Amino acid sequence: MSLRILGIDPGSLRLGYGVIECAGAGASTVAYVECGVISASPRDARSVRLGEIGRGLRDLIEEVRPDVVAMEEAFFGVNVQSTLALGEARGVALFIASEYGLLVSGYPPATVKKTVVGHGRATKGQIGYLVRALLSLRRTPEPDAADALAIAICHARCQKRP
Repeated sequence: MSLRILGIDPGSLRLGYGVIECAGAGASTVAYVECGVISASPRDARSVRLGEIGRGLRDLIEEVRPDVVAMEEAFFGVNVQSTLALGEARGVALFIASEYGLLVSGYPPATVKKTVVGHGRATKGQIGYLVRALLSLRRTPEPDAADALAIAICHARCQKRP
């Protein structure tokens, strides 16, 4: 039995997504399905941007039909406004996923990096390189999409299935 995982790297301007399928206990087989970025105009008000990203995510879920969603958990940075915007973007993604009855699992950035790269302080370049290698991609995905694929891979590796 395979499991289709939608990985989400939330953002109020750009939401990275990555879809993989895995089969076997401990995600012994992981296959690439799709990845990309849902973008909104930086000139629009945050509420408009979040609505645009939410509609794009809704369309994506209807198209790729994931079984579960894995998302990066919010981290608390020095910039309060950035942290708030990230929380709002996560809220939109959680709401859209709940509309489709999808279970959402969250992973801290360091856990994703450690699971995919081997240590919790990996750079974006290292993540992109290893995602490309693990999924046998011809090109390295753009950073937001690579991060989302890494989140999906993390979920696949962290699941305990019979």
